[in-house]
Amino acid sequence: MTDLPIIEPFRIKSVEPLRMTTRSEREAALAAADGNLFRIAAEDVLIDLLTDSGTGAMSAEQWAAVMRGDESYAGARSYKRFERAVQDLMGFEQVIPTHQGRAAEHLLFQTLVKPGQVVPNNTHFDTTRANVEDAGGEARDLPCSESANTAGRDPFKGNMNLEALAELLEEEGERVPLVMITLTNNAGGGQPVSLSNLRAVRALCDKYDKPLYIDACRFAENAWMVREREPEARGRSVREIVAETFALADGCTMSAKKDGLANIGGFLALRDLELATAIRRRLVVTEGFPTYGGMAGRDLEAVAQGLAEVVDEDYLQYRHASIAYVAKRLEERGVPVVEPPGGHAIFLDAARFLPHLAPALFPGQALAIELYLEGGLRTCEIGSLMLGRNDEQGRLIPARHELVRLAIPRRTYTQSHMDYVIEIVTRVHARAEGIAGVEILEEPPVLRHFSARMGRVGTARV
Repeated sequence: MTDLPIIEPFRIKSVEPLRMTTRSEREAALAAADGNLFRIAAEDVLIDLLTDSGTGAMSAEQWAAVMRGDESYAGARSYKRFERAVQDLMGFEQVIPTHQGRAAEHLLFQTLVKPGQVVPNNTHFDTTRANVEDAGGEARDLPCSESANTAGRDPFKGNMNLEALAELLEEEGERVPLVMITLTNNAGGGQPVSLSNLRAVRALCDKYDKPLYIDACRFAENAWMVREREPEARGRSVREIVAETFALADGCTMSAKKDGLANIGGFLALRDLELATAIRRRLVVTEGFPTYGGMAGRDLEAVAQGLAEVVDEDYLQYRHASIAYVAKRLEERGVPVVEPPGGHAIFLDAARFLPHLAPALFPGQALAIELYLEGGLRTCEIGSLMLGRNDEQGRLIPARHELVRLAIPRRTYTQSHMDYVIEIVTRVHARAEGIAGVEILEEPPVLRHFSARMGRVGTARV
């Protein structure tokens, strides 16, 4: 049946209406939000691709599990089911629930990272970087060289740069409390990490006696791409690849709002009982009792069921085929996208899409604004607005890439929605030369993309 179209491996049981808007209504909404798509009301968005975090549709079995939720404050049955689901899939004995992934990051880094220390990663995403820096550390990105070419088709552009990691551990090892690797590499275009690269990272960690932690938000999507792209993994089950992935690590942080297929929740999973005990003591102060950690019993149940469903290979085949479908159609129309397609999103290369805009004019945000105005699409800039920095003189240090992420919520939109997305992106691309840049009018000191106020400015050549 491989020659047949890929269809959604589910049928729709409940629907939610979408509100159609006019361009003038969208212009008014954007003005009221000061040019920041995070500040636009969801009811003013037609197709919401801002994030795939917590925005997916839960299954009938997950909703059934919600009704079994044990809301006892301590020692709830729901925690036991949640703990067992993580242990069976990932192999970590110590399972600490948190309300979402960034809380797990906060607990881990506040416990292990001291001021002046360095945490290497293939590429830190926004909250991971913020939590390292909040602990006084330096979040250092070590992406592989292949990731620099967004049009290149290397199958594992999410890999860690092994030479750079070895050099860091050799020269500054005393400043490195842990090594982290993000699966998939979200900031680098949703690109996967190979098992061979992960094994090599583990070997370096063993050589220099450093613990290895995985940012596991999209572990199943990474495992599927390993199965499809890494020759030695062909024919292996996704569950087997997942088991080997986590066997190479000392622990992981997890946002269950991604590959937990839930609307809220996360966890920190570890092997070290002594470290887990210290983190649980810290957790009680901010998150809650260690058997619920900021999650309701019903959400613990939903995540436990979601972890079973996310490794279903029919689901993963459909998810990746649907994303590849959009990327291929856009590429055929001349739209610059990150290749090869990643696991959770289509990434537009805003630097190539809008080559007349310098990084200081935030081409990714300019493009995201136009996609909203053209057709009500809400997308997310992953470029110099989100990941750039200002030097001591206030000058922008640009991000490595200027991207716009079209994150696809899980089990939420159909192919006709995706065909609409393709048409809107194509229309904006046809008038790209006339798109103006963006300036920041006001910004917070941390995670500025969430709440900055922005305005449009004229174009400028690089």
